[in-house]
Amino acid sequence: MTRAIPILCALALAMTSCSGGTATERDRRTAGPRSRAMAGTSPGTQNDRGRCDATAEGREVSEYDTSGDDRPDVRKVFLAVGQSPMIRLVLICREADLNGDGTKDVVRYYNDEGRPLREEVDRDFDGQMDQVTYFEDGRIVRTEVDSNRDGRVDTKVFYEQGRAIRTERDMSGHSTPTSWHPDRWEYLEDGRMVRMGSDIDGDGRVDRWDRDSAHASTPDVGVAPDDGEGTGGEAEATDGGAADAGPPDAGPRRAR
Repeated sequence: MTRAIPILCALALAMTSCSGGTATERDRRTAGPRSRAMAGTSPGTQNDRGRCDATAEGREVSEYDTSGDDRPDVRKVFLAVGQSPMIRLVLICREADLNGDGTKDVVRYYNDEGRPLREEVDRDFDGQMDQVTYFEDGRIVRTEVDSNRDGRVDTKVFYEQGRAIRTERDMSGHSTPTSWHPDRWEYLEDGRMVRMGSDIDGDGRVDRWDRDSAHASTPDVGVAPDDGEGTGGEAEATDGGAADAGPPDAGPRRAR
């Protein structure tokens, strides 16, 4: 590798460091710890993890101490793009140890253009990733959560233009790694839940609607009545072929 790489790496790190203080930089050639994703996450998960492997050809890695304890808690892997002397470094993986226990609690993967693809988070510091956020064109589109720590996704939050618009929950635990079966659907406006549908008998259809009419800006046009007799709304396909758009009686949704 040419001598231009370490110089450009230092410049790239200065631009991308998230620390507000002075960071200790240590270049290394060893791959950092790999995160474990929840059952039911997207098929591309395993491939993305390879982006944190600093031993692959054309990779550079740097570690930082942002807490001042002389132990690196942030690790970044860069991909060298282009030919000398016009080589540039692109951030493709960032890992962070938030609680200083030596295990990475947040891992974010980027594509070859430096745009985020996915972020995995261990929220309770038990060594298992329990939240995964997905991005498209650099913008957040979905977050999947394992809230009961059983290793399976039970909550999904969907976004439009960076704002949460809908939450789906599997309260009964019927979902599998390849099939998503929510039984509660929560619709949001300006961060506030304005409508919630519940599937009480487990048939995949809304049996009861609860609405906050005082804050809803749109009427329940085309929405199933509270007796569960629905309109058979259209569903969207998701990763693995599951239906992610809401219950059959959820009514019209905005076009994506």
